[in-house]
Amino acid sequence: MQRTTSLLSSCSSSSSSSSSFPLPLSIRDGLHFNLNRHNSSSLPYHHHHYTTKTPLNSSFFFRRVLPPVLRSTAVTEEIIETSKDELKFIEIGYVCNVHGLQGELRVKPNTDFPELRFSEGKRWLKERISGKEVIREVEIVEGREHAGQKSWILSFEGIDTIDQAKQLVGSALLVREEDRPVLEEGEFYNPDLIGMRVLLKDTGELVGTVVNVFSSGGNDLLQVMLSSTEETHNSSGSVEAGSDVPGPLVWIPFVEAIVPDVDTDRKEMQITPPKGLLQLNLRSDVRSKKERRQLEWKERKKATQRLIAAKKKLSELEQRHVFDGLRFGDKAQKSLIANQIVGINYKLFQQAMQNTVTPSISLLEFINANKTKLQENSSKASAEFNSAQGTERTLNPTQDLLQKGLKFVSEGKVAIVIVANEITSKDSAELHHLQGILSNEKRFTTAIKDGQISLPLIIVSPASEIQSVQELFSNHEYFAFDPHKVWLLEEEKLPVVTSSTEEQNKHKILLKSPWEILQSPVGSGGIFSLLSTHGILGNLMENGVEYVQVCSLSRASAIVDPLFIGFTDSCGADTGIKTDDNDKDLNEDFNLIFSVRFLKKITGQMNNLQFYKVETQNSHVQMVDDEWIDVVPSSPNSYELHCSIHSVLNTCSSDKICIMEGGGAY
Repeated sequence: MQRTTSLLSSCSSSSSSSSSFPLPLSIRDGLHFNLNRHNSSSLPYHHHHYTTKTPLNSSFFFRRVLPPVLRSTAVTEEIIETSKDELKFIEIGYVCNVHGLQGELRVKPNTDFPELRFSEGKRWLKERISGKEVIREVEIVEGREHAGQKSWILSFEGIDTIDQAKQLVGSALLVREEDRPVLEEGEFYNPDLIGMRVLLKDTGELVGTVVNVFSSGGNDLLQVMLSSTEETHNSSGSVEAGSDVPGPLVWIPFVEAIVPDVDTDRKEMQITPPKGLLQLNLRSDVRSKKERRQLEWKERKKATQRLIAAKKKLSELEQRHVFDGLRFGDKAQKSLIANQIVGINYKLFQQAMQNTVTPSISLLEFINANKTKLQENSSKASAEFNSAQGTERTLNPTQDLLQKGLKFVSEGKVAIVIVANEITSKDSAELHHLQGILSNEKRFTTAIKDGQISLPLIIVSPASEIQSVQELFSNHEYFAFDPHKVWLLEEEKLPVVTSSTEEQNKHKILLKSPWEILQSPVGSGGIFSLLSTHGILGNLMENGVEYVQVCSLSRASAIVDPLFIGFTDSCGADTGIKTDDNDKDLNEDFNLIFSVRFLKKITGQMNNLQFYKVETQNSHVQMVDDEWIDVVPSSPNSYELHCSIHSVLNTCSSDKICIMEGGGAY
């Protein structure tokens, strides 16, 4: 059974969990539901479904107007100057803009109880006055939901004009911590988890401290800072005592099987992590504190240089408006937009903007247009065997092709790529399908050496589900694959751009919030960029791999197909395509084999890939007169940039392509 978090706010993902910029932390007015909450005894779990999908490595950011200076208002309630010893408050929303001319304000909620929090009654505002952060009491007179903007419209006592209202824009709306709703048994708040000690259930050994809680859609994740005694491991794998240097951060899924006990009174939880979970983000590190600080300084310098280079690229592409988020917001928000600016694949983005076709590539049309040539290519396999074996005995060409393919597999000369973009959550049928495929030992029998499958394996999944895939592999000991030959990659994404070119004939990148770039998956064609940018192709070549089989998850049951491999090689083809009568969509359900030499050529000539635009309707924000404005279109207003894996067919000579239909050649 999984534990879930109620999330009602806008959220985003960073490009990489190993980013040089810090992940933002967020404490919000939300519930976290636990299987065993301890108050001297375990209590039953109440399974409430309040979950909203949130990608891994995410936090909560809100569109708000940032005025030059916040001045005092007509509100006359008590002002409390904040300090380290201030009363405990919980933030429930941001005042992001004014509404109308009667002093009403628009608030972006940061709470799971908006109907309660934005009803009539006493609240507090946190703002900066004369350089000091102050908290003042206010009275909500009326509150109503503004569904179209995903916000609430509030009226405060004493705020009757637009000029008074403008002075409150950018403030945070608070409630006292003691006013939180009383929870039922088995429920607790996210902030109560943060700061908890994490212990191993079997030994009582201290693991670390919970520093944040994230939701990845399928289940929640605890971000745990390991204690200093866990932070260094020598070359033999034994633990060495640490110093006062903060330990590394690791992710621990907040599920019953791993976190069976949580004691809110003692502020600690006990875990039973599967083998290897705590070591996923660790490395051998016996450097001194001084050496680590020097390394951190160098990394920050590199991060700054990468950001400068990325900003230069955006300037060249006339997309300087993306920088606006760096001018406003707190450190965490600026870090988020910096991460996203650095994370854009500019080479691919520029190629997509310059090389789009309409309509998109159709595999069926390609096959029909090249039917004669493809039939000639397919006959090469039989001709090769007849010529090589002579006519002294009757041959079985299918068996010969099968044996040839098995030889490639047994020698580790084939790599497997599964494009699993359909995975939506940890409990999705697609993830279970992937597990079933990889658990089929018979499929990989000929590739097993020294107890491990020798074939390289690459899995591509949505960024929001990469943690679920990592957990799947960790929990099943990588399905007997060599961990050093397994790559778990996030699917390639590109910014969404405006469909209108009124402004200097340029498509502009859309912003989901001031600190979030609106992005969409590239599609199956993104695999070529991933193989190149992650250095995987070079690794495969160094290890003697000659062919790479690429399948969609729906066709993944066909991986390690020795007959298809032998057939492609015997045709002398650089690209092999296998179709099936059950394929519902030849463009989405694919099973192809590429020679490594051809992939090397393609990754060096990415400008030959063809993209196509998909017109979509997307809400976004833009800055007008130094204020962030929500834009909610009534019709399609943007393009998502996509690339099909079949677009590569136009770059391959037709005599180097073969097709196997079902169980035989085309």
